[in-house]
Amino acid sequence: MLANYRRLFAVPHVLSLLTWSLAARFYTPGLMIAVTFLVQGWTGSYTLAGLVAGAFTLGMALVGPLRGRMADRGNSDRLVLVCGVVFTVGLTALALLPASLWWVSIPLALGTGLFGTPANQIVRALWPRLTTGSERQAIYAAEATTQELLFVFSPILTAGVVALAGPRWALLLLGVLGLMGAVGFALSLRRAGVTDPAPAEPDQVCGASEEGTGAVPSRPRRSLLFHPALCLVFAMCMMIVSGVVGMDLVIVAWANELNAPHYVMVLASIWALGSLVGGAVAGSLKGTPRVPLRAFGAALGIAVLVPFLPPVSHLPTPLLITPLLFVSGLALAPTLAAVMGRLGDTAPAHRRAEAFGWMATAMSTGAAVAGPLTGALVDTNGIAGGALGAAGLVLMAAVLSLFLPRTNGPAAAGAGTDPSAAAANTMPTVENTALGTAGAALEGTATGPAPVSPPNRPEPGAPTAGPAPTGPTTTAESPRRPSDR
Repeated sequence: MLANYRRLFAVPHVLSLLTWSLAARFYTPGLMIAVTFLVQGWTGSYTLAGLVAGAFTLGMALVGPLRGRMADRGNSDRLVLVCGVVFTVGLTALALLPASLWWVSIPLALGTGLFGTPANQIVRALWPRLTTGSERQAIYAAEATTQELLFVFSPILTAGVVALAGPRWALLLLGVLGLMGAVGFALSLRRAGVTDPAPAEPDQVCGASEEGTGAVPSRPRRSLLFHPALCLVFAMCMMIVSGVVGMDLVIVAWANELNAPHYVMVLASIWALGSLVGGAVAGSLKGTPRVPLRAFGAALGIAVLVPFLPPVSHLPTPLLITPLLFVSGLALAPTLAAVMGRLGDTAPAHRRAEAFGWMATAMSTGAAVAGPLTGALVDTNGIAGGALGAAGLVLMAAVLSLFLPRTNGPAAAGAGTDPSAAAANTMPTVENTALGTAGAALEGTATGPAPVSPPNRPEPGAPTAGPAPTGPTTTAESPRRPSDR
């Protein structure tokens, strides 16, 4: 079961990058809790609290693709440092804001969200660059699984500080921890030597090189939003995260109504622990993940909680629901891992950070929508109404997963290409020697030993399909046609 993980963490720099990227986003799960307690204490309204929390995530959503393009062009370590510093300053300003000026928290949260540390999209774009084959699936599963540790410890720490010292101190602590994580992640990027732009992979249609040099074409690039497969993935991410964040807010509201903030620590941690266990098991499995099966399982897991929540039923203590919460979370991390793996396979190599930036935008948009939507459902229909809305959002993502096209490897769908570039994808992938024999076969680009890349491009009229030449070639002749063999 642990074989995949042993091979994965033997890859240089993978463990360091994963650890520090998690530290850089440690504040994320706890931020919604601290903001909700702070603003609800100011205004007495969960809707307004959700509006401020949504402003944070909306700010992150607006700049996700822009930060991705900046990371694709290099100097990602500097980008992480600048964002970490500004974001911490913004959280500090919010923590020191007087309650009478609560309305200032909305634009302040929006502006601060613009500088959310882009550790998630940067590190996810690096995994296809550092790993291949089963290691690639394992790292996405490992990240989705270990990320659940954030949803265990960040809510525990945040809720504990809220209970002991108040939400203002919780925000200050999250800001300091976020800055420390950003500094560590930037240094890890430098040590790994991955701050430069990713080399374009010739088999990535959108980034097909000219004259085999690996240079990105100078013609204008089409937006990744013009590719249907990527848009489906983005929409799924938005719905899933909206449901997950909505359920987090339901837990916060339930604990707050009971005037027992410490319940947040227990309930949120048990839910995240179930997700962690599910992700750990999923990462050890072989074969291609079945996204629809996992997505429908995640939706069902949230839906089964509804009958046990007020006002449908009133348990003597929320702790009675913890076994069901654990089971409910089992499918969450596996679903997110499968979706991230699908995006990593579909996006072009030199635009992966941009693609994961759009994913971050979709996730942030989902979280921004979840705040006021769940707050309104809780205000009008109680805790069970908020949970039912969260289940419905994840169910919509599961339905969308039924329309995802099958892929045979990275960029199989030709993300972000125009028709002429897509036609070029039918050329033999003789340049895939960079992936090695096993990697090329796994990615569906070769059925035998990886052929040696010829010095020159095939001349016009060269075959666009069929096996690569087996005999020696020179710069004076074109590859032989299959009929000449």
